[in-house]
Amino acid sequence: MAPRNLINLESVSLAYGTRRVFDAVSLGVAERERIGIVGRNGGGKSTLLRLLAGAEEPDSGRVTHTGGLRVGHLGQHDDLDPAATVRQSVVGGLEDHEWASDARIRDVLAHLLPQIPMDEVVGPLSGGERRRIALAKLLIGDTGLLLLDEPTNHLDVEAIDWLTGYLAAAGRALVVVTHDRWLLDSVCDSTWEVTDGTVHAYEGGYSAYVLARAERSRIAAADESRRQNLLRKELAWLRRGPPARTTKPKFRLAAANALIEDEPPPRDRYELARMATTRLGKSVYDVEHVDLELGGKTLLNNVTWRLGPGDRVGVVGVNGSGKTSLLRLLEGSLAPDSGRVKVGKTVVPAHLSQEVTELDPSIRVLQAVEEVRREISLSSGESSTAGQMLERFGFAGQRQWTPVAELSGGERRRLQLLRLLMGEPNVLLLDEPTNDLDVETLTVLEDVLDQWPGTLVVISHDRWFLERSTDTIWALLGDGRLLHLPGGVDEYLGRRRAAEAGPGAGAAGVEATASDALAPSGTSRERKGDTRAARKELARVEREVEKLTERAGGLQAQMAEHSTDHVKMLELDAALREVEARRASLEARWMELAEDVG
Repeated sequence: MAPRNLINLESVSLAYGTRRVFDAVSLGVAERERIGIVGRNGGGKSTLLRLLAGAEEPDSGRVTHTGGLRVGHLGQHDDLDPAATVRQSVVGGLEDHEWASDARIRDVLAHLLPQIPMDEVVGPLSGGERRRIALAKLLIGDTGLLLLDEPTNHLDVEAIDWLTGYLAAAGRALVVVTHDRWLLDSVCDSTWEVTDGTVHAYEGGYSAYVLARAERSRIAAADESRRQNLLRKELAWLRRGPPARTTKPKFRLAAANALIEDEPPPRDRYELARMATTRLGKSVYDVEHVDLELGGKTLLNNVTWRLGPGDRVGVVGVNGSGKTSLLRLLEGSLAPDSGRVKVGKTVVPAHLSQEVTELDPSIRVLQAVEEVRREISLSSGESSTAGQMLERFGFAGQRQWTPVAELSGGERRRLQLLRLLMGEPNVLLLDEPTNDLDVETLTVLEDVLDQWPGTLVVISHDRWFLERSTDTIWALLGDGRLLHLPGGVDEYLGRRRAAEAGPGAGAAGVEATASDALAPSGTSRERKGDTRAARKELARVEREVEKLTERAGGLQAQMAEHSTDHVKMLELDAALREVEARRASLEARWMELAEDVG
């Protein structure tokens, strides 16, 4: 029995002034369906959520909810009572023994509100803390559909990892707007792209969306060359990653491989390092035996760390562990209590902080960039004007003449980042650069950084961006140490889980995580027999899936041919269901084998 639709949009149109946001859009959200929404900032993603929630009415068309549906909506602004306590806001009138005995509620509170006292009044709390409270309230509530607008904002890597697992296992219908591609890929089984007043639907998470979009671009040949190149580069990176990276593997990669067969690696690390050495010299930063204490807490304890030309480093850590302070030490705006930070003579740093510097609201977007530099040199030897760079960052045509005062928060963040790059620094210190940026802008930023030859240090909770743009991961674990993690974010999360599990589990947990992350290609996390046999079975499964895909296509063609023959249609439909069930079973087996040999 097919799942019923919870919400239907029928020929919905909406305009703000002269700008048409949606034009005759029809779509639906079914039971247990998990949908991710992507699209440009200002394109209508949040508006679509409000339409689904019933918080906004369309100009024409209609939005219908199934009877008795309870919807939980996390908007961009919370509606918490500032006079209420955290306890009252999250669990309402429940007595302590009632909510404390519920494992699900304890789990939510432990991961989203670990350091916020339940008796704290909501009013004086920060925006990030209030947002965590609003999210916890929704997750605890008894709703059949969750509508979440950027739920990962103000969450660290650990909390996002927990939220990803929670949403994937919740069993509730979900529609989420987020720039976190790891969450999109891990949780969602459908992707909606909001663009040009309409909504394009794709099956699968972010990886499948990238593939389908690249295929559509190739077939239609309608997208401009620059956008196709970005898609090819990201698809090439996806294809070169572990086979089990995608949530739903696609077996029609033969056509897509034509897009990427001649595509070079995303970055030529050796060429970038050579160019960076030319620009930077041999020394960038030498952090030697540094101690740092702020607010009575030891952030760094006898830390020694060296960054060379062309290094691309990601930094992760628990909240309050000193990540931002580390960047300020490198920048020179913060001095260590002891030890020293030696800066190379040719270093020209640019620091993107979380608090974006306000721009003159009266100037135009193009002026804001040209006052830094009119033309920039790329590592390829080519040059790009301020206008061309603005186009790459989503400010095309007349948008370049928009006053800064009229830009959204995400657009201002995008503009500030571009201004930093136009200054032609040779060291970039980026503190949460993905905040408020849409998915398409993130791929543009990654493409620009691929061609940028300097030293890069990134603090980010965006796991996808870290793995895509950096080569090594370092971690501040809250004990004053700065550790290199060869296993990347996976090793960091494993260490944190082991630490929470207690001293007895710590060493074993870390060792297991590190060995998993460092295992060479062809080594399984959980050995399930001979790798060679697994590879042979993997190839056999792929062949069977290809045959079943062809069989399904043939049955669909026959159904179209016999659409007026009711008896024949029932027979063909039964055969198609059998084929699809067999294919789904084989795809699940493919995932197991891919993890073994990946």
